[in-house]
Amino acid sequence: MNQSAKQIPTDPMKVKIRGMDCGSCAITIEDSIRKLPGVQQASVSFTTESMEVTGDVGIEQIESRLKELGYKLASNDEPVKTAVAEHRGAVGFMHFVWEQTQLRVSLFVTLAVLVGLPLLSGLQAVLGIEPLDILFTAAVLIAGAPVFIKGMRAIIFAHRITIDLLMIIASIGALAIGATGEAVTVMLLFMLGEGLEAYSAERARDSLRSLMSLQPQEATVLQAHDDSHDDQHSDEKKDCGSSCNDRDDHKHAHEEHDHTVILPIEQVAIGDRVLVRPGERIAVDGEIIKGISSINQAPVTGESVPVVKQVGDEVMAGTVNGEAALEVRTTRLASDGTIARIAKLVEQAQAQRSPAERFIDRFARWYTPAVVALAALVVLIPVYGFGQPLLTQLDGTTGWLYRGLAMLIIACPCALVISIPVTVVSGLTRLANLGVLVKGGAQLDTLATIEAIAFDKTGTLTHGKPRVTHIATEDCSHPAGNDEDCLSCDELVTIAASVERSSEHPVAHAIVQSAEQRPGVGALAHADSVLAHPGKGVSGELSGGRKVVVGTGDLFNSSMNGWGGISRHAEDSRSNGNTIMYVAQNDAVIGYIGVQDEVRDISRTALQQLGEMGIYKVMLTGDHEMAAKRVADTLDSIDEVKASLLPADKLEAIKLIRQQHGPVAMVGDGINDAPALATADIGIAMGAEGSAQAMETADVVLMQDDLSDVPMALRVARKSRRIIKQNIALSLGLKLAFLGLAIPGFATLWMAVMADVGATLLVTLNGMRLLRETK
Repeated sequence: MNQSAKQIPTDPMKVKIRGMDCGSCAITIEDSIRKLPGVQQASVSFTTESMEVTGDVGIEQIESRLKELGYKLASNDEPVKTAVAEHRGAVGFMHFVWEQTQLRVSLFVTLAVLVGLPLLSGLQAVLGIEPLDILFTAAVLIAGAPVFIKGMRAIIFAHRITIDLLMIIASIGALAIGATGEAVTVMLLFMLGEGLEAYSAERARDSLRSLMSLQPQEATVLQAHDDSHDDQHSDEKKDCGSSCNDRDDHKHAHEEHDHTVILPIEQVAIGDRVLVRPGERIAVDGEIIKGISSINQAPVTGESVPVVKQVGDEVMAGTVNGEAALEVRTTRLASDGTIARIAKLVEQAQAQRSPAERFIDRFARWYTPAVVALAALVVLIPVYGFGQPLLTQLDGTTGWLYRGLAMLIIACPCALVISIPVTVVSGLTRLANLGVLVKGGAQLDTLATIEAIAFDKTGTLTHGKPRVTHIATEDCSHPAGNDEDCLSCDELVTIAASVERSSEHPVAHAIVQSAEQRPGVGALAHADSVLAHPGKGVSGELSGGRKVVVGTGDLFNSSMNGWGGISRHAEDSRSNGNTIMYVAQNDAVIGYIGVQDEVRDISRTALQQLGEMGIYKVMLTGDHEMAAKRVADTLDSIDEVKASLLPADKLEAIKLIRQQHGPVAMVGDGINDAPALATADIGIAMGAEGSAQAMETADVVLMQDDLSDVPMALRVARKSRRIIKQNIALSLGLKLAFLGLAIPGFATLWMAVMADVGATLLVTLNGMRLLRETK
């Protein structure tokens, strides 16, 4: 086949899978799906119960293969409701067990054994037979049938030796040597362990589903009274008094009366007015247009103290209204709202494996077959090489077959396989609940290694909403800061704003806003041929062919007319920490505009916390050095300031910081920050007011632009890394300890399975500790 005939890769097919109860299931499904004709790649996430398949393969083939393996396909939008969402602790686990057919059968078998023991003991005394062996064998076969089928399917369709097969070998081997009591104990404890593992994973999944449950499914939409309600006129007219004598009078009297309609949130459009009553959960992302109330944002951002919101303030879906009714204008569709974006990004993040997860998956693929081979050698070498007993002797000497079976059970990689994904998912989900979106396990792991953080200034350390503090021209004679009635300044800001109105930069917004608020300024002119100069300013053309340039000193030539006087005059404003934007018309500098931004209140606290964590902190800004120094002095926690940087300069600064201090993160909000965000080991974007480019490029998104979330995210990432190391050490340590007991013959089969179940439970609970993290 020639190059032109090669198949073009298609977009991945995303599906949901039901029936996985351990991390090994995901590996089995991956291996089997990859063997289907046309499949190029398959990736299965146990924690999210999802799979992505790339290649020329139909959904029918995938569904058929899943059925062969014992799993089933589910719709991506299929609602999932389990007992885990409604119950916790032992009650939740028992409900979960009851929902699982396989576990329910095991439960009945266990009860049957317990009830039957005293009865069969009596029969043994009367009839002289061994009914207990019969009962235990039947229990193993009944409870173990699903495990046996699952293990055989994995061998046939995925060519994998799985944990299920190890348990079957161990149980049948125990029956063969007469250890029937231990055989049934092994099987029932294994089923219990699988149930605990599945339950724990379901708890982690439920934490993601709880994000979606924050958003109400219906909204109370306000609609203006119109002609469609005229059929009610005759009834309403009775209450209108003598002034309502005809249809037009009645309509006029009620023109301001809205009626409410309950709509599914999917039908609420941008611009719709939504009524939020006291105590209700806000259904949409929007802007308050009527009312003032305290908003409890804890369900979405983790903030413990309600925030007072009034007209003009933004509110998020999922937050809870306080004491007063609000009228909210919808600004985002439900599918694009805060809750939907968080849930989508978190699910995508959970499906991405960290380097440690990928390593453990590869390790598990050869580890289990290696364990079977090693167990066989443990039996064969002593027996045939040194004449040791195969079966347990009458004097109590443990046979090598028994020891090999114990080794099979102990070596099961359940705890190792589940230890990392549960920890990663718990960390990602908890951070999302607290308003921080980390885009994957790899990013969470890298975040834990960060030694230095670079911060953009405008919109990150400051509010990003600068205001004009001074305007000056060659013709004005007013004192600095007292330019309210200067006609020359009015003309200058009008010219600048006419060009800047096409820019999205915060300084441009400040100039336009200042022009609109000045009484001497009329309607802004339309500018043509507007061109942005990244990191420097903007230029354009006004009526009459007037060429206008607005920007920093880097955009101007010192030989231009008017530059000398204006630039000297601007130095006083610059020394006070103002950002200076010069204005030129027809190649002559005609004045300057001083702009200043205020530092965020939370910035100082966040920087202090990072300093206590040993993080080196750098400010990167395109602003001039005096303005940057003013902000740094106000914060009092910046270790280094790099000013007057273009986007390319920020990128080089990131590389230099990495060389000097190690892994570096970049925190920014604008388009200009995107290259630096991409270059840093971890890019952190301000998500509430930051640009779409910054959010797309970043590895971490702060949904509330709260810089205190940076040290919190770093703390959770570091804790996640510690827990992963603990879990790996715990999993391997317990196995090595019991292997040391099994080979000499000191460990029994039930002790071996208890060690496996116990290790799985311990690492799972340890990983889920991250779900309790707070701000």
